[in-house]
Amino acid sequence: MAHSSIADLRKDYALHSLSEKDVAANPFVQFSAWWKQATEADIEEVNAMTLATIGEKGYPESRVVLLKGYDEKGFVFFTNYESAKGLQLKAQPQCSLLFFWKELERQIRIIGTASPISATESDTYYHSRPIGSQIGAWASPQSQVVESKEWLKENFAQVEKKYLGQSSIPRPPHWGGFRIEPIRFEFWQGRPSRMHDRICYTREQELNWKIERLAP
Repeated sequence: MAHSSIADLRKDYALHSLSEKDVAANPFVQFSAWWKQATEADIEEVNAMTLATIGEKGYPESRVVLLKGYDEKGFVFFTNYESAKGLQLKAQPQCSLLFFWKELERQIRIIGTASPISATESDTYYHSRPIGSQIGAWASPQSQVVESKEWLKENFAQVEKKYLGQSSIPRPPHWGGFRIEPIRFEFWQGRPSRMHDRICYTREQELNWKIERLAP
């Protein structure tokens, strides 16, 4: 596609509006309201979110991960702690999340800090996963260079054989969850003529959030 054709791509947004007078005082309550509407809209992989971390030499790195739970403590996802994102969050826990629900013409941006969840929480989720996913957590040295796809298949087969017939596969010590504790939310609602609604919540104290409108 020519660059001129890309530049001509446009969509006008008009499904909903968002007012600082109508949003909840607590951003987690507002998130829950939008989350409920998103799940009811039958969005495919509604829990997909872009995680951005600080990589080598300060370059940002982003990838899509899956939200597996949230409450007022933060937003939880699972990964290999020795993966690129795991090591980056260990070194610099500042990160951001982005939800984009195009069907509702909405985005939610979240800035916060990451910390590992408890071993008990990680165990509970790990053992709720399909057996293949549990084996994969052992078999794949996530983000590391490997010699071939065949090597990965053989590694998987060896782990599968090791735990064959066992009633439970232990969770790898290098695999578990992170919780992102937010300090800032931005709720974005698409509007006509690019005059989008942007409502920002900034944490002032533990239970107090400042609400402001941002220019589109």
